[in-house]
Amino acid sequence: MNKPMQHIPHPKLLLDPYGAWAANQGVPITEDFGVDLLKAETKPWARFGVDGGIVNLKGRGDFVSIFVLDLAPAAKTSPQQHMYEEAVYVLSGHGSTTVETSDGRKHSFEWGPKSLFALPLNAKYQHFNSSGQERARLASTNNLAMMLNLFHNEAFVFENNFKFPEREGTAKSFSGEGEFIPVRPGRNMWETNFVPDLASFELKAWKERGAGGSNMMFVLADATMHAHISQMPVGTYKKGHRHGADFHVFAVTGHGYSLLWYDGEKDFVRVDWKHGVVFAPPDQMFHQHFNTSPDPARYLAIAFGSLRYPFTEQKRHVFTGMDVSVKDGGCQIEYEHQDKRVHKIYLDELAKYGVKSGMGPFINEAA
Repeated sequence: MNKPMQHIPHPKLLLDPYGAWAANQGVPITEDFGVDLLKAETKPWARFGVDGGIVNLKGRGDFVSIFVLDLAPAAKTSPQQHMYEEAVYVLSGHGSTTVETSDGRKHSFEWGPKSLFALPLNAKYQHFNSSGQERARLASTNNLAMMLNLFHNEAFVFENNFKFPEREGTAKSFSGEGEFIPVRPGRNMWETNFVPDLASFELKAWKERGAGGSNMMFVLADATMHAHISQMPVGTYKKGHRHGADFHVFAVTGHGYSLLWYDGEKDFVRVDWKHGVVFAPPDQMFHQHFNTSPDPARYLAIAFGSLRYPFTEQKRHVFTGMDVSVKDGGCQIEYEHQDKRVHKIYLDELAKYGVKSGMGPFINEAA
């Protein structure tokens, strides 16, 4: 008979440098399947000079976590510089960020709710709340966990002066402009450092992912951190799919829910979402997103391993098989193969909001 595994504490066994660093920051650490970041607890964070907290989602994987920074009216963060990548999503408030590039030039840009930007690797930067009356809240999805666990040396991460001019972009990269890189539906990219408003950003059609949806992949500061935004029209939902851990899904516009399940399981896990909510599907857990609002719904996904730099073979498989049926070796469940309960649940949810289904052209709603 096998004995249960026992935890044997030892100062030099099974170390977690990132976990130790996080515990020493003196700020709240929220751990859950999904989190409303607008309500996540924050306290004064000495490193940043403003209130903050750490969010570790159950499906975050080994590389990624979230920092929440809560800037009081007219507050500013302490100047920062670090050897980890981050993509910042603005949850609320208005402000600006100043980035100093390797040539000594300073670039400033103004952000507001639903802005997205990336800080070039190891560039000096500082965030400012431009309002004298309202707080501003930022969500930084970053790969500090990977960097600290890889090098287990804080000085290397936070006191390193090495420059990466090739990742900085140009002055236009900080102005809200970018370069459209056409590839094919679902792989088209927009390269920039700053997207002023994800709610109004132009997307491209991606019919293979279902029900008239659209999408854009981002290349931010030439980083390995990935980001993309997708939209579901009114009365529609995406096809089910699965991938590895660490895709952090942020609701941007509209409201709805997602169902999650492992292959072979009968019960669904449900996450209801609206702006401010983030969740991360665990490794290889199927999930499907549903728009129940009277307006199109958008969500942002941030992960480590990008369309340009997939980093792992698993990410490479995801980006090549996103819109390919699992029956053909891909990651997607076609509508005709989905659980029969899925559509009925959706129709019941639409009825609660007085929204008509728009799925008729894509599935047999009478089945």
